Parts: sequence; C-alpha cells; structure tokens
Amino acid sequence: MASSAIGKLSREEFRRQKDLDAARKAGTAPAALDEEGRPINPHIPQYISQAPWYLDTGAPSLSHQRRPTDERAPDKLDNWYDRGARAGPAAKKYRKGACENCGAMTHKKQDCLERPRKKGAKFTSKDIQADEVIQEIASGYDAKRDRWNGYDPSEHKRIYEEYEAIEAARKKLREEEIDNQTTTDLAAVRKVAKAGKEKKAADPDFGSSDEEDADDDKYADAADAVGQKLDTKTRITVRNLRIREDTAKYLVNLDPESAYYDPKTRSMRDAPIKNVAPEDAKFAGENFFRYSGEAPAVQKLQLFAWQAAQRGNDVHLNAGPTQGQFLHEEYKTKKENLKEVTKESILAKYGGEQYLEKAPKEIMDGQTEIYVEYSRTGQIIKGKERAKARSKYPEDVYVNNHTSVWGSWYDVSTGTWGYGCCHSIIHMSYCAGQAGKEASYASTAQALLASSSNATSDPPAEEEASESRGRIEQNYSKKRVGEGDISLDNDRLAEALSEEKKRKARGGDDIDRLSKKKKGLEISSHDVTEEELEAYRMNRRNTEDPMANYVDTEDPY
Repeated sequence: MASSAIGKLSREEFRRQKDLDAARKAGTAPAALDEEGRPINPHIPQYISQAPWYLDTGAPSLSHQRRPTDERAPDKLDNWYDRGARAGPAAKKYRKGACENCGAMTHKKQDCLERPRKKGAKFTSKDIQADEVIQEIASGYDAKRDRWNGYDPSEHKRIYEEYEAIEAARKKLREEEIDNQTTTDLAAVRKVAKAGKEKKAADPDFGSSDEEDADDDKYADAADAVGQKLDTKTRITVRNLRIREDTAKYLVNLDPESAYYDPKTRSMRDAPIKNVAPEDAKFAGENFFRYSGEAPAVQKLQLFAWQAAQRGNDVHLNAGPTQGQFLHEEYKTKKENLKEVTKESILAKYGGEQYLEKAPKEIMDGQTEIYVEYSRTGQIIKGKERAKARSKYPEDVYVNNHTSVWGSWYDVSTGTWGYGCCHSIIHMSYCAGQAGKEASYASTAQALLASSSNATSDPPAEEEASESRGRIEQNYSKKRVGEGDISLDNDRLAEALSEEKKRKARGGDDIDRLSKKKKGLEISSHDVTEEELEAYRMNRRNTEDPMANYVDTEDPY
C-alpha cells in the first residue's frame, strides 16, 4: 500500500505506483507490510488505508485505524482534589506568614474563603483554622475538560431523599385531614356536604387543583401534535408526509409557463416567481440554495481535490478533509502572491502604474449635495445651475474682432464653414460685421447673375424687374421645375407650343435642344422654362407612355 506522505510524485513514479497496486490486487505481487510486519489487504479503500496528516508516519500502516493502547492508570480519570480536607490539628497561636484572617498557612488573606472577621487571627490568636491539604494531581487532556470530574454521586442521592421526605409529609398531612373530617354524626356530615355545595355555587370558576390537572391531562391526550395524528383510544401515531401549513412548490405559481417542476424528484430548480428577489421570496428554487451560502466553496474544494489528484498529488477530500482544506488555502495564497509578483514585475518593466489608480466613486458618479429645481420650460427655480464641463481646448475665445467662433456658420452654396458674425469663410480673418455679410451675399452666384442680366439689358420696367426676380428665384430655388404651384404665361406657353411643333415636324432630337441650350445661355440664364416643359407634356404622344398598350387579360371574377 502506498505511503500517505504528502508530496508530489513524478509521472513515472505515479505510473509505477498504480501498476504495483494493480499487481497486488491481482495477487501477482506480495502485499505491503506494516510497521509490525503484518500484511495489508490491497483491496482496502484508499480513504481507510491512508493515514491523516497528523498521524502519518511516512510508512504504510493501519495503526491509525486501531484503538490506541492506553498506558495511563485506570483510575487516572477519577483522581481529583479532596475537597475540604484538613492537615492535622489546628495551631494554638498565630504563626508568621499565615493568613491574617483565619490563621492557616496554606493561603493568604486575599485568598481566604472564610467570612472576614472583625479582628483577624493575627491579632486575637483565637479560632485558628487547620491547614488545607495541597494536592498535586497530574490530570490529562480528558480530565481537564471533564465537567463532571470530582462530582460525588452521593450528592445527587440527597436530592431524591429530600423529595421523597416532602412527598411523605404531604401524604401524612392529607391523611390527617381526612381523619379529622370523618365522624359518625350524620348531621355534621350533611353540614360539611352542604358547605361544599355552597362554595362551588358561589365560586364556579375556581375548583380544586387536582380536578384542573386531570382535565388538562385529558385535553392534552386528545390534542394532536403538529405533523402527527394521534388516536387516544388505540395509541397509534400516524406520521404525515409534511405539515399541512406548508405550501407545495408547484402551488407557488400556477402559471404553466413558470418554472418546471419535476414530479419524480420533487424538485423545482428555477424560481417560480421571477419578479421577486430571492431573499424575499418564500421559495426561490433549488438553484438559489445550491449556489448560495457555503455550497460554492465546497464545490471549489472538491474540484481542487480532483485536479490535484489528476496531477499526481495524494489528496482525497473524503479521506483527509482537513488536509484538503489546508492545501486549498495554501494554493489560493500562492496564487495570489504569484499574481501580485507578476503584476509588480510588469509594472516595473513597462511602467504605467498611475493609469491603474481609480478615482473615488463619488467623483466618477458626479454626485453632489447641490439641489437644483427646474420649471417645465427648463428654467432654474431653486439652486444654482451646474457648471458645464469644459474640454482641454480653449473655448469661446474670439479673435480679430469676431463675436462668434469659427464654424458657427455654414455656406450651403459652396459647402464651406465660416464665422456667423460676418459670413467670412477665411480662417483667422478680420471681422467686417454686417458689411461682410452684404459683401458675401453680393459675391454669390445668384447675385452675380442678377447683376449681369441687369447690366446687359435696358433699365427694365417694374414688370420686367419682378419677372427677372421670379426667374432667378425659379433657377436657384430648391424647388424642382414643374413642381409646386405653377404660374404659366399664356403668351410664352403659345410660343413654346409652336416651337415644340416645329421641332417635331423637323424630326428633331436632343441635339437641337442642346444647340438651343447653347444659344440660350447667351440671352438667358435657364435652359428649360415652365412653359417649355408644359408644351413638351402637351405634345407628347401616348405611345411614349410604357403603360399605354397595357391590357389586363385576367378575368377578375
């Protein structure tokens, strides 16, 4: 049988040990011998043959399973101090160094157990007590912790004798009362009986104690204990399966979609009610009990024992639970130390310890004691507004006479950013204010086209000016041609219809339109007008419509 010494075996030694155990069980190898030369049965389980760590001798043995021989004297547990024993007669006069209160030499005044005298024996030399017997008893481990060591059983016998004497005196007193009430005078007997009836009628709530005790015993026998059904006549106790006040697991939640209940094992692993905390629920499922309390610690300890046994260590949780617990604690300590050493070495090599320090939770959450109350519109009613978080970059810094920051305005036509105060798209430029806005608007394509058309033509009349503004608005507005509210000029529409008819008569295509577009750029700022688009729609043939020749051949009915 293998030794139970704690130590890590190599893979080769572990394999050889397993082969030797198998050979011993098969009978091809001799059995192991213990310290006394007796063979050890190889079929004995390991948790029996393996000695605990505090009894391990390093050699195969079964001595830890045998009763140890007690070399102590048989009466050693019964030895105790002789209470109240005195050594010889008392002295006649006070001796130096004795107790000042009673005169004994075996103790001092502060340790004296007698009543303090008004004048001690030191001064009176009267009633000097004898010396106590000082005994030296070498008590063992068991005797020190025996709460009944030194107890005299005869003292308990006195209690029985005292109760028996009291009971005998009570019986004698009762007999004397009966003898005094017994008389041959019939009138006296009737008088005593009548007085007894009047007493019962005057005080019906109070009776004799013997009658009350008898009634209590009668009702107590008829009562049922919790979880039991007792038949007082046949004295047969029927034990119920459970207390009826308990609610079954499957009755906590009657929803069929709730936790599954296994009737064979009577187990419900999940919580039947999901929206109740496990601590507040009447029943939270077997999994809550399985993963709460000390159950996870036991599972981790069992897993550690299995893994240690697979690596060749002689660890068995059932045979040596204390050993497994100590080894697990030692393993966790070494693991934490190794983790700390690795962390310190990495930080010492690469640095960055300052980034691992976390700010206090109060600062991270941003919780303060400042009370702020807002109205429905977002205005502050009470308190002070919280300061806005500022970045590391400079904010609200106005340069070159600007009243807004760069990026506060966006030019839609050019797709560039600028200053909102002067509409300047040049970074770090000087602010020109309202004049800069007017200059920026005058430099746009819309304004340039409007000014060029006014310069080439004669000073238009009021109608022509409004017409040009409408055309410019039509050209550069976001609205598409032909959409929205359309206002058509009848003269222009008639002219556009005649042009469209001429183009179709010539069999023209998009080339003619392109040539017209090039010519029109010289006199107009738009290629297609609303009147031309309407004329094209009016003269378009129906054959150009892809759905014109569509015929539904299916019969809907």
